[in-house]
Amino acid sequence: MQFDRRTMLAGSAALSLSACMRVTSVKQRSVPFPNAAMAALEAKAGGRLGAFVLDTASGKSTGHRHDELFGMCSTFKLALAAAVLQAGQRGTANPEKMLSFSKADIVANSPAATANLDAGTDMGGMTMLAMAEAVQKTSDNTAANLLIREFGGPKAVTRIFRSWEDGVTRLDRYEPEMNNVPLGEVRDTTTPRAFAQMMARLLTSDAILDAPRRQTLIQWMIDTKTGTKRIRAGLPLSWRAGDKTGSGWGSTYNNKTNDVAIFWPPARPPVIVTAYYEADGKYDEVRDADQAVLAEVGRIAAAWAVV
Repeated sequence: MQFDRRTMLAGSAALSLSACMRVTSVKQRSVPFPNAAMAALEAKAGGRLGAFVLDTASGKSTGHRHDELFGMCSTFKLALAAAVLQAGQRGTANPEKMLSFSKADIVANSPAATANLDAGTDMGGMTMLAMAEAVQKTSDNTAANLLIREFGGPKAVTRIFRSWEDGVTRLDRYEPEMNNVPLGEVRDTTTPRAFAQMMARLLTSDAILDAPRRQTLIQWMIDTKTGTKRIRAGLPLSWRAGDKTGSGWGSTYNNKTNDVAIFWPPARPPVIVTAYYEADGKYDEVRDADQAVLAEVGRIAAAWAVV
C-alpha cells in the first residue's frame, strides 16, 4: 500500500500528540493505515467523508480527510454533556439546578423537554444533570439550547473547548441553526482528528473528568440508541461500545450524517472513532444509505484495531 508524504506526516503528528494520552503502555505496532479503504468508501458513496481512528492503548491513529472542517451537528452534545459534569465536579455549577422553560422554548427534536412540559401551564423544568443526560441519549435540542444559555452562550461553550486543549472545535449558534454548515462555512465545525482527541481526553484520562464522571458519560453513550445503524453497526455485537450521533438536512447544504464513538476490543483499552459524512445532495430525511457509510467506517476501524 502506498502513502503520500502528507499522509505519513499527519500520522506521525497524531502519534506524537496521542502518546501523551496513553492509558496503558503498549509496544508500538506497525500496522498499515486503512486510508485507502476509507477513500474507496467515499468514492463509492459519493459526497465527502471525514474520519479518524485513535487507538488509546498505543497512540497509533489513522484517518481520511481528518484535518478538514465538517459541521458537527449534534455530535457536539457529547462535549456539552461533559461540560455539565465538569462544572459539577469543579463546583462552578450545581448539576441539580432546575432550569425552567416554556412552550415557546421548545424546538424540533426535544423529546425529554416536551415530556417535562406541563400541559396546563405550558411551563416545564429539568435539572442541568437531567438535561445533560437528555442531550447525549436523545439529542434533545431544547435541553441543549438551555444548557448553552446557562453557560453563557455558544462562545462561552467554545471557551470550554479551548480549556480542554482543543483549538479547533467551535460552537457559534443554537439548535437548529447550527446545523446549517454549507461547504466553506467555519461556524459550528470541528475536524475528525480534533474531536477524537477531545474524546480521548474526556473518556480515557483524568485531564477533564474524574473517574466516576467519566463512567457516567461513558454509560450515557452506551445507553444511547440513536446510532444503531452507524459506527456501532459495523462492530462485533459482543464488543462494548457507545456513541453520539449528529444529523442535518436542509435546502442550503447537503445532508450530514455524523457519529462519534468509543469501543473496546476484547481485553484491550478503547478505540475512538469519529466519522462525518456529507452526502452528494440535499435530501429531506436521514437516509439508511448514508448511515451505512458510517457502519462501514466502524468495520474498517474494528479490523484495523485488532491487527
